[in-house]
Parts: sequence; structure tokens; C-alpha cells
Amino acid sequence: MSARPTIYLKDYQAPAYRISEVDLVIRVLADYTEVEATLSLVQLRNEPLVLMGVDLALQHIALNGRKLQADEYALTDETLTIGNLPASARLHTIVRIDPANNTHLEGLYRSGDLYCTQNEPEGFRKITYFIDRPDNLSQFTTRIEADLSYPTLLANGNLVAQGMLPGNRHYATWQDPTLKPSYLFACVIGNLACLQSHFTTSEGRAVSLQIYSAPADQSKCVIAMQALKDAMRWDEDNYDCCYDLDVYMIVAVSQFNMGAMENKGLNIFNTACVLADPLTTTDISIEGVKAVIAHEYFHNWTGNRITCRDWFQLCLKEGFTVYRDQCFSADLLGAAVQRIDDVSTLKAAQFSEDAGPLSHPPRPDHFVEINNFYTATVYEKGAEIMRMIAAYLGKDAFRKGTDHYFASLDGKAVTVEDMLEAISAGSGVDVRAFGPWYTQPGTPTLTVVDSYNAASQTYSITLSQQHKAHGKYPNLQPVPIPVAMALLDASSGQALQLNASGATEQVLLLAEATQTFNFKLATPTQPLLSVLRGFSAPVKLHYNCSEASLAQLAVLETDGYNQWQATQQLLDGVLLHGKPKHHYIEVIKHALPKLAVQQPMLASRLLDIPSENTLGAHYSSNYSPAQVRANRQHLLTTLCDALGELWLNQYAALPLQAYSDTPLAVGQRALRNSVLAIAAQASNGAVVANVQRLAMAQFNQAGCMTEQVAALRVLVHTQAEQAADALAAYYTQFAGQPLALDLWFGVQASNPHASIADIQALLAHSDFDWHTPNRVRAVMANLSQNAPLLWSSAGVALLCQVVAQLDGQNPILGARLLNSLGRWRTLAEPMQQPVQQQLLQLQGQARSANVTETLRTLLQRSS
Repeated sequence: MSARPTIYLKDYQAPAYRISEVDLVIRVLADYTEVEATLSLVQLRNEPLVLMGVDLALQHIALNGRKLQADEYALTDETLTIGNLPASARLHTIVRIDPANNTHLEGLYRSGDLYCTQNEPEGFRKITYFIDRPDNLSQFTTRIEADLSYPTLLANGNLVAQGMLPGNRHYATWQDPTLKPSYLFACVIGNLACLQSHFTTSEGRAVSLQIYSAPADQSKCVIAMQALKDAMRWDEDNYDCCYDLDVYMIVAVSQFNMGAMENKGLNIFNTACVLADPLTTTDISIEGVKAVIAHEYFHNWTGNRITCRDWFQLCLKEGFTVYRDQCFSADLLGAAVQRIDDVSTLKAAQFSEDAGPLSHPPRPDHFVEINNFYTATVYEKGAEIMRMIAAYLGKDAFRKGTDHYFASLDGKAVTVEDMLEAISAGSGVDVRAFGPWYTQPGTPTLTVVDSYNAASQTYSITLSQQHKAHGKYPNLQPVPIPVAMALLDASSGQALQLNASGATEQVLLLAEATQTFNFKLATPTQPLLSVLRGFSAPVKLHYNCSEASLAQLAVLETDGYNQWQATQQLLDGVLLHGKPKHHYIEVIKHALPKLAVQQPMLASRLLDIPSENTLGAHYSSNYSPAQVRANRQHLLTTLCDALGELWLNQYAALPLQAYSDTPLAVGQRALRNSVLAIAAQASNGAVVANVQRLAMAQFNQAGCMTEQVAALRVLVHTQAEQAADALAAYYTQFAGQPLALDLWFGVQASNPHASIADIQALLAHSDFDWHTPNRVRAVMANLSQNAPLLWSSAGVALLCQVVAQLDGQNPILGARLLNSLGRWRTLAEPMQQPVQQQLLQLQGQARSANVTETLRTLLQRSS
């Protein structure tokens, strides 16, 4: 493959033509698919028309009804160019494509007996020749023709016609009245069951809700259907955003690179993100289904009706929509727990990304392959920026700002600057100062220094921000950092008044390199500082707070997130700096029993021990995965031994119950599984054996997947005698259920005692499928969480072998798996050299733009 050019944001130029209307006819035939396209063209600049097209076999081309001769157009592997066009024209083309052999899962491809599409970001060019970029907005009419063995014919918009054709075939015509870019086009052709319901919008529109799946999976769509209705109502209540078509469809597809796709009116979902059933799906996955359903629905306004001008603006739609789905989930699960989970994801994925060569701004200024920028930085950090803006404005002003955003930019393809200006105009508060958050890479460090003058009862807090130098971005500037804070009485935990109005919490805006804030208090003793409440900014917090004060905060905090954060800071001190463990142990001893009754979900989160990868992200050099694991394991064993009776008592106090999906029941299951996992870390073999017996009993008696797979994980990860029997029983129980088997593969791949031979055996298993991304990720993504094994010479070699295979088959997936090696330069020597050798060897083999760009980034040095 020839090297693809680097594309720069600074070179953006609007297209020379606009395609106002698109008429598609998609004919599914036995050996190929034929796509007939009629494009209504409007000239904006007097230049040749350049259409994108990849893997297309052109059969016919005509302009304004006249067939073009070969010398009137030019074809390359990626473009169709026509010169001397009039100001307006109609271009007619017929191409052949091969969905059955489209293993990249882009454009129109075949997944089993199902034909489906994935066009974001640049897949539509694999369907027909087109101006395949997000700033070309068109009206689509789509006719699908197929054999009657494919009774389901779906496309965007509203169904306007259907009927029979000769030769035992039929057709359906769909018309989308809205303007949309080609990346939002979708069609599905297959034999699917449909779960139907309805929703009436606040504007009075009756909307038919339809979720399509394989017939055997229809019962697993009920949770998704309720989540869709909840999301539609939530968007009306919180943003006054109503749905605008007569039908909203979701289709579950087993072979899908992404989680889901927000195509206008026809969302295509990875089965893992739509199918849910308590017997086959964990609580975490069920909550994930609800969040993804909401996310894709919320895109109807933040992404579809207002879309991106260019792909550099990807964080515009994704960051805003992630923020919205996080708020939706917080209303379902609870604000504190949801915030803890969101920040855990941010720190594990995005902070780690920012710490290595893959670091980039939420809005990058250049790329070779845009698929490589569907990253935690774009999504999660993009959401954090929107959260900061919302917190800075306050609820009412933020709503005014977003109302103006929707009203003024509806139907347009826009930029980050357009969004900031619209929210500023609507809210009456200028938020354009947040712009540098979008254009700078790296995670700022927020340093906090406080002091208290007892004589004058004056408290001062000095905030400063530091930005690590970056080779590609040498002129990093201070950014606005909202710092939510409160002061607590050190004895009672009561929040102190911070100003004359009686406020007990305040958001300090650090807009410069360093600022000091002073407070006049009415207390004779130094208060406890609760800082960065709710994780009000995506920063690394450096606050030299004593272990004793952190322990007090962990008990007295009124902010659930900060209570968790205090325990995490204690754990960081133990795991990264060798500080004593007894403060954390005492916090758990005193706080857990009470929380277990009142807020079991929050109690389970207080038992979160940072993962090996999260801990590894703290190292800028001399990172030893084996030492990090040893430190973490020593803490777990000490914690287990020190509070041995507490774990078993808590476990006994949370007996297995009939399944319920309430927050209380979900929290009780989470806490039960957490204490079981910790109890299994005892140093006493007899205690471990007893816990393994409890785990086996839970495995056999489990009433839902959450209980069953948690017990299986304990058995496998502690090398219990019963593990082999449990794995065999699970495999037999869930044979033929792909998502449940993904869990089976994942439990084994994440086993801390696994060897490379064990991982290779999973890859060679009869149920392993290289063409199903979920199954590949079940093994390889879990290997990436098994840090010592991943970073071994054999582990890196295996990952590179897998990526080499995927390079020609599914390079999007291959490049994303390769990202797990992003921090290789932080490894302690002599571990770096074998990694570099493997990456260089892979670089000599790779051909796809996805993998070659990722390799080039991994191998380059950055300051």
C-alpha cells in the first residue's frame, strides 16, 4: 500500500461541490452487490469534481443522461475525477461491490447471513463514489432490492414504498427528509426478528420503536427498549430535544468494530451493546447497554442534526454526547457511583494515553488515518471539557447556552469554535477561554498548597497548574481549571460557610499559572480541605495532605466521589510511595459496615484497588510490571489478613437473592462480589480453600450472570481445584451464546497465572473467531490488562503477531489493539529493547494506514 499523506486541520477547505440529493438503489445479488447512485450536484467552485471511492468496480457512468467516455473521467484506487461540469448536474453511476469478502467491516459488508453497514468515518466510499466527508449534507432516498430469503430491508428515514419484484425478489424504499453526511447512512438486509414498541414525544409525534436482532435474541432486547424510552424522555426533560422521524430503529450485529453507530434513524449496534439478559449479562454490561443506547440516541441532536465540519472536530459530537450519556446514567445509578466509574475509566485509559507517545489533543491538528483517533482522549477527555463548561456556567446558564447551540446551528456542520461561541452567546457568559483544552495534549498537574491562620481565622489556598513539555506542542499555555472545593470541620465533618451568602461549596477557577484564594472562617481549628470535588477537572492532583487527614476525609466526606478519591490517594501512597497501609485498613474497617447497609454500591467502590495498568500510568520511567503486581498483591493480602472476619461477615450478610435491577440490588451484588474477591487473597491456605468453596457454591447457585461469572473469576484466578470443572460447566451451559462465551474467554485471558501458551490455546480454540471483533477483544484486550504477561517478550511478540494478522483483515481492530503498547518507553531496562525490536519487525510487515500510523507514532520519540 502506498504511503497515505498527512492531513492537516490548517489546510481545511470546503468541498468544491455539494451533493444536494442522493438516490440509491442497492441490489443484493448472489455473487456481488450492485449499487446504482444518482447524485444531484451543485457547483460551489469552478474545479473538477473529485469523488472518493475504494474497492469499487465501475460498471456505468453518465452525466445529465449522457454516458461518459473513458477519456472524460479519471479513475484511481481511491478517486473518480470529472472535469468541465456545469453549475448543476446529475451524475449516474453503477458499481459492483463484494460485501462477503469485506473483512475490514467498513462500508457494506456481510456478517453471517446479514448485510449491514459501518460508514463512520470514511466507509461510504466503499459503497459508491461520493463526496465522503462530514461537511457534505444531503437528502437520501434509498431503495433496497433482495431475494425474499432476506425479508428485512432497512435504511435511514421513513418507509415510503415496498413491494414484490420478479424472480422471487422484493424491494423497500426509504426516504430521509433530513440533511445528513454520508457517514450517517445505513442499510441492513437480512432475516431478523423485531421487538416493537412506541413513544409519543412531548411535541405529540407518535414514534414507532423497533429493535431488530436474530430471532433467538429477541427476548434480550427488552432492557434496551426500556432504556431507549428512558433516554428519549430524559433528552426532552433536560434539553428539550425531541425525536424528529416516525420510526427509530436499532439493529444488533455480531461482527462490528465499534460499540454502536448513530446512523440517522437506523442505529447499528454491536450485539454486546444492545442484547442484555440477567442470566447471560453482567450488571456492568447491562448498565453499559443502557448507556450506549442513550449515547446513540442523544447523537440525534449532538452529532446528527448538528454534525462535524471535518473529522478533526470529532470531539465536538463525541465529547458532548458522552457527557450527556454520563449524566443520564448518573440519574439511573446515582451521581457519586457514576462519577467514580467515569473517572476510573478516564484515569485508566485516557491518562495512560496522555502519558505516552499516543498523546494528542482532543481535537488533533493532523492525522493520516482518522480511525486511529477514536480514542479515550477524544471521547472521555472531550466529555470532561464539556463537564467543566457546564459546572462553570451552572445548570441554568448551561441550559440557555445549549438551547442556543441547538437552535442556531441545527442542520449545520460545525467546529469546536462554533460550539463555544454559541454556548457563550446563549448563556451570556464567555466560555471561549476553554478552547485551549481542545487544542493541547497532556494531563495538567494541579498543585494545591493551603494554610490556616488561627489568630485571624483566615484560610488560604494556592492553586497552580503545570503542563509537561510535549515535543509536538512546545507552547503549552495555562488552561481554565474549575476546582470545586469545600472546607469541613475536622471533628464533625460539617461543611463550613465560605462566604457571606452562606455557601458551603465553591468552584474556584484557576485561569492562570498560579492563584491564591482567601476565606474568612468562623472556626478556631484548621479545617479539612475537600478539593476537586466530583473531579471537577481532568487533572492530576498533587496535594500534600497527610495520611491521617486523608483517612479523616474518607470517613467524614459528604461528597461520595471525594470519599472514594481519599481512599484512592491513600492507596496511591501505599502502592507507589511505600507509605503505611494501616490508614486505609482503618478507613475500610470503620466505613464499610455502615456504607454496606446504606449505600452498598458506594461501599463496593471503596474497595477498588487501582488496576495494574492504572498504577503503571504513574511511571514516566523504570516501570516494572512485575514489581507493580507484587506491590498490589501484597496490599491485597495484607488487607485480607488484617480484616479477615470482616470479609466473611459481610459476605454472609449479603445472601443470594432473587434477581432485581434496582440500584440497591445491583449494589449488593457488587459488594458481595468485591468482598469475595478480596477474601480469596488471604495468605492462609485454609482460608483460601474455604473462600473457594464459597465461590463454587455461588457459581452453582447463582441467579444471574453477575454472581456466576464473579465466582468463576475467583476460582480461576486463585487456581482453585474446582476451576477446571467450573470452566467446563460454564462452557456447556452457555454453548451457542456468543456474548456469554466472550466472558468465558475473558476470565481465562485475564488470569494473573496465565501463560502465553494459555493465550495461544484460547486463540486456537474452536470457538475463537478472527472475524468477530468481540471475540478477538475478549482474549487480546484482557491480555493487555494482564500487564506482566503482556510486557514479557513473548507477550509483546504474540500481540504483534495478532496485529500482523489483523493488518490485512481488520486493520481498525489491529491498530486499536496495538495501542496497548503505548507506554513501552516507560519500561525499566532491559525490557524496552525486545519491545522495540518487535515493533520494528511489525513495521516492516504492516501495510494498512491504520497500523503503520500507529507504529510510526509508537516508535517516534517525544519529550
